[in-house]
Amino acid sequence: MSENKCGSCNVEGCKSRGKADAKDKACLDHIKNKLVVLSGKGGVGKSTVAANLAVALSEAGKKVGLLDVDVHGPSIPRLLGLKGKKAKLKEPWLIPIQWNENLKVMSLGFLLPDDNEAVIWRGPVKGGLIKQLIEEVAWGNLDYLIVDCPPGTGDEPLSVMQILGKDAKGIIVTTPQGVAIDDVRRSITFCNKVENPIVGIIENMSGFVCPKCKEVSDIFGSGTGEALARETGVKFLGRIPLDMEIARAGDMGRAITELPEDHPVKKALSKIVAQLPGV
Repeated sequence: MSENKCGSCNVEGCKSRGKADAKDKACLDHIKNKLVVLSGKGGVGKSTVAANLAVALSEAGKKVGLLDVDVHGPSIPRLLGLKGKKAKLKEPWLIPIQWNENLKVMSLGFLLPDDNEAVIWRGPVKGGLIKQLIEEVAWGNLDYLIVDCPPGTGDEPLSVMQILGKDAKGIIVTTPQGVAIDDVRRSITFCNKVENPIVGIIENMSGFVCPKCKEVSDIFGSGTGEALARETGVKFLGRIPLDMEIARAGDMGRAITELPEDHPVKKALSKIVAQLPGV
């Protein structure tokens, strides 16, 4: 499909077709809830949270789309066991990968000819790709579109919010450490400046689950995410503890929802999902 390369990037099937008209934007009208997962800090488990929120909602019977817009390090394909999968182009739409009956997934990782290829793009090219992944993917009717953004408040999250519009809502992910809180506070400021509402804050890696007794120990501290929520007037959605099963599940392409019902991580995730708009 090399003839489909647009000349400004190395993505198979990518075309600069210039179809950002009302017809393309109409697909956004078929999405009831647009949730953008953000964090000012890298390494907080944001992609894991986004993937598992999407899976949990889909298993609850909701029609869900999961979009990975991390151009330089797309991790959703690995987290959901989709590495090596390739999206197809069926004019004029890109066809997302079907993870289960209710969950469609799209990532730059499905478009690159080589998983190990470095993507070296400047802002305008990244913005153009994100626009295409939102407006030119065959999402269909969705109860939720969940967007996994890279850390920071730069090109990718700004493009996502501008394209999705003012009804897109942010979900902020942090860890208990002070250095993460400082950076995550900027994500809240970002949402306020672009005038997109925030659903709430999730404190990830909040305590460590002992693999033997399942008791949770606060090795990184706890409560700073909730304190930040109080300080900024943002809802606190809950804490997700750190567990070795999460790392194993991500490496094997499995979801947290496969854990036993009484597992602390699954219970925490269920409480968070229950607070999302539209649930």
